[in-house]
Amino acid sequence: MSRLSRGLLPLAVAVLPVLALPAAPATAASYGTPTITLSAGYLSGAVGATGDPTVTVTVAQSGAAASALTVAASASSRGSVARPGDVSVAGTTGTRTLVVAAQGVGYTDLTIKVTGLGGKSATKTLHYAASPAVQHAAASRYLTGSSDASAAVDAGGGYILVADDESNVLRLYDRNASGGPVRTWDFSGALGVSKEIDIEAATRVGDTVYWTGSLGNNKDGAVKRDRQTVFTTTVTGSGADTQLSPAGSYRGLRDDLIAWDHANGDRYGFAAGAADGQAPKQIDGFNVEGLEFAPGSTTTAYVGFRAPLTPAVTGGRALLVPVTNFSSLPGGSAHAAFGAPVELDLGGLSVRDLRRNALGQYLIVAGSWAADDNSDPYALYRWDGRPGSRPVKVLDLPTSDAGGWEAVADLPDLTAPGARVQLITDDGSADLYGDGTAAKDLTHAEWKKSRTTWFTLN
Repeated sequence: MSRLSRGLLPLAVAVLPVLALPAAPATAASYGTPTITLSAGYLSGAVGATGDPTVTVTVAQSGAAASALTVAASASSRGSVARPGDVSVAGTTGTRTLVVAAQGVGYTDLTIKVTGLGGKSATKTLHYAASPAVQHAAASRYLTGSSDASAAVDAGGGYILVADDESNVLRLYDRNASGGPVRTWDFSGALGVSKEIDIEAATRVGDTVYWTGSLGNNKDGAVKRDRQTVFTTTVTGSGADTQLSPAGSYRGLRDDLIAWDHANGDRYGFAAGAADGQAPKQIDGFNVEGLEFAPGSTTTAYVGFRAPLTPAVTGGRALLVPVTNFSSLPGGSAHAAFGAPVELDLGGLSVRDLRRNALGQYLIVAGSWAADDNSDPYALYRWDGRPGSRPVKVLDLPTSDAGGWEAVADLPDLTAPGARVQLITDDGSADLYGDGTAAKDLTHAEWKKSRTTWFTLN
């Protein structure tokens, strides 16, 4: 008989569960607090602008890859100027590019936040200012760091050298992009000046750039010797690699002009217009704003006057005085010699800039002699540079926006279809941000700016 038949139960085999041994405690990922820096704490933009200035944002977090970090605006102190959603940040590396699309005129503080791993974050404040929309916005760019652009020459490779009539700083800009200068130079020490030269005109021949002060009194009528400076700089390199070094200077041209006019019967009233106590921007004042060499010459230069008109009445003609030995004045010992004066009918306007190209074509930026010129007429005139030849108006310039048209860096072939020229404004007296502060008096250089605009001439 089997055991089963005898009612005996089989032995049960106990199967015990296999218990896993406890694992070593996992080490939680350790992330540091993210860091964030801005290339500038202040930024200016414009409503409806194309290619506004940008700010570089640099971020990092220990224990995390830069690509894991997010950067965005988290708050705005004034959404009518710019909201958090109006801030765009491009890039995934440790270096990002930030741009703001302005909604309205004024100021706002934007909080820029980097969020890293582990729920950790950090912020920086960007102080933002927005100026009004302008005509030809798509063809306009903004040169920041200064608001008083007054003269410019081409540096090649898409760059321009720009002078400021409120300081002696020369600045190199990318002419196709908004933003600050690539390089700056201040030759005040080398030139022996301590106050502003009031640089108002420039021209370039080869590697030499000629710059001149206004030669006039200051706005209060005080005679300031530093404003009588004509000087040269030597250019090496081109484009973004452009470098400047000081060369010669001359402070006698104002006195030479006054003496020449006196010897010719005080025809233009230079002595009276330049007398102590006389404001320069009067119809019978004394103020230079144009400089360019005569046709086929690298020695004779036209000195173009904002004031006086000739005769000094409404509708008077603009005045150019040829200096026949201009190239030898800076660094030399000779006094200026003069040719026959040139009087131009610019419709009652005066010379605000003058530029010649390699083809011998001239373009004149014409504007008012008055100090309240931001809303007064401006126009471009084509000229062949020859005395007795009548200038021809090419274009009336817009005057509803802030700033006065002051400078043209270089000149294309004016007969070429679609020829375009880039003009630069002096916005120093403009209230750019609606708070009653003139741009020249703003406390942050990044908020100061002049505008460039491309115009099609034919």
